[in-house]
Amino acid sequence: MCLIVLACRCHPQYPLVIAANRDEFYDRPTAPLGFWSDHPDILAGRDLQGKGTWLGVSRSGRIAAVTNYRDPASLNPNAPSRGLLVSGFLLSDLPAKTYLEKIKDSSSKYSGFNLVAGDSKALFWYSNRGHEVLRLGNGVHGISNHLLDTPWPKLEKAKDALARIIRQKQKPDAEAIFQMLADTDRPSDNTLPDTGVGLEWERVLSSVFVVSDVYGTRSSSVILLEASGRLTFMERSFEIHDAVPEPKETQKFEITL
Repeated sequence: MCLIVLACRCHPQYPLVIAANRDEFYDRPTAPLGFWSDHPDILAGRDLQGKGTWLGVSRSGRIAAVTNYRDPASLNPNAPSRGLLVSGFLLSDLPAKTYLEKIKDSSSKYSGFNLVAGDSKALFWYSNRGHEVLRLGNGVHGISNHLLDTPWPKLEKAKDALARIIRQKQKPDAEAIFQMLADTDRPSDNTLPDTGVGLEWERVLSSVFVVSDVYGTRSSSVILLEASGRLTFMERSFEIHDAVPEPKETQKFEITL
């Protein structure tokens, strides 16, 4: 996951709305959103190489997501998959804050990450590049490939767009959120961060929806959690043809937590 925007208690009927894009190499094997055969209480897509996930929920009401922290100088190719941090929380019975505090002790073995974990009552964030567990307050928050709410252009754009969508409708418009996540416009060079990947890749990675020859947005996800406990989880996957993303399929599940 390389972009996640969360609207926490911004809507009277929907205390949590999540919009997210998963960016990954196109050839990395992936299973689409669904209940896992080996852990039937987990609803998530699955990274078939690392066996974890980038965004998922459990029938018991647990929610978690991870993004990579972009720092190529400290990338460890032998590190365990960061997606296991998400599935580990979904399978755990520890409170979210306790879980995040616990993984701090072993977080140095992972490449840089941001992890969000919690439930309908509270969400917490931790990064092994930030070293502090924080509870997300009311409002719209976002994470890309730096720390929580770092004002990168793509993240600020997505946060503003989600806030507008939530204000416009009695029920958040899932299709409008998907359209926001499909934005391929790139900001000007003078607004881009310098994360050590070079200007050409900073440009490629600067859009909400990322497209290149080998790497980009593989899927977009929308989660709508109602105050009643009813949760709708949608995932739209994509194929890239001649540098143009084409929607492949949209999975939709509705569960009561």
